[in-house]
Amino acid sequence: MNAADKTTRLSIKNILYATDFSPAAEVALPYVKGLARQYGATVHGVHVRFPASYPDADPEALPEFTKAAQEQAKIEAELLHEMLADVPHEVSVCAGKFWPTILDIVRRQSIDLIVIGTRGRTGVGKVLLGSVAEEIFRLAPCPVLTVGPHISKDTGRRLKMKEILYAIDFTPESLSALPYALSLAQENQARLTVLHVFGEPEIGELVHPKNYVESTLRQLRELVSTEAKSWCEIDFRVEQGPAAEKILEVAVALGADLIVLGVRGAAGHMGSTTHLLRPTAHRIVIQAECPVLTVRG
Repeated sequence: MNAADKTTRLSIKNILYATDFSPAAEVALPYVKGLARQYGATVHGVHVRFPASYPDADPEALPEFTKAAQEQAKIEAELLHEMLADVPHEVSVCAGKFWPTILDIVRRQSIDLIVIGTRGRTGVGKVLLGSVAEEIFRLAPCPVLTVGPHISKDTGRRLKMKEILYAIDFTPESLSALPYALSLAQENQARLTVLHVFGEPEIGELVHPKNYVESTLRQLRELVSTEAKSWCEIDFRVEQGPAAEKILEVAVALGADLIVLGVRGAAGHMGSTTHLLRPTAHRIVIQAECPVLTVRG
């Protein structure tokens, strides 16, 4: 059976927008509202605050500190309401550990998609909300859309999703994202490019790169059913080089509106050599010039 025979429709009724009110988080807001309108979804705006701690405070002053924290939470909730005023929404300002709090809301509100903004540098990379963006897309039970710092302001064009790039390395994790890529391509009448990147041949390897490319292209075509190929235009590509750089390069060349990746959960070894695992997925999310949809396999 082809992987595409099990097409997963990307049904979006509840979107979680996690924000720390930074400029990086605000970059994701137009995508949150655009997707909410497109799918008729409710947005759950969430800001997680660290629990207040006053170890050296005079006990008599604690009520004042508590009152100040409550007032600040009220201000932040009102700000979230203002930001999401033109779409159906609910807001939560919570104090606690970030991921457990987010996960609780995901489960209670039946969240279908998480949207976050990121900021980062090459190398180690810093991400929005401490350094939890990667934690989110490796632990979330639903797809995660990350909007990075290099994305252009042309949100309207991106949201039409006419050019989608799906990167695959044939692991179960990467294959888990294929139905979502196909569903989005079908719904948006987009061109979908299915890309596999391979590295330099090992010493003594007998397979010629040309033969490898031809056999891999056959494998890629076999993943997609004839029926799925009738839904939208699908191209298949095999490239050689460093995975993250090549995926980003192809995305720019295509003018991709979205990159789709399947990723391994955080329970696995984060230093795995599989190219859609860390650090490849991390680099793509941080450096991409378009949003990145990650699906945990």
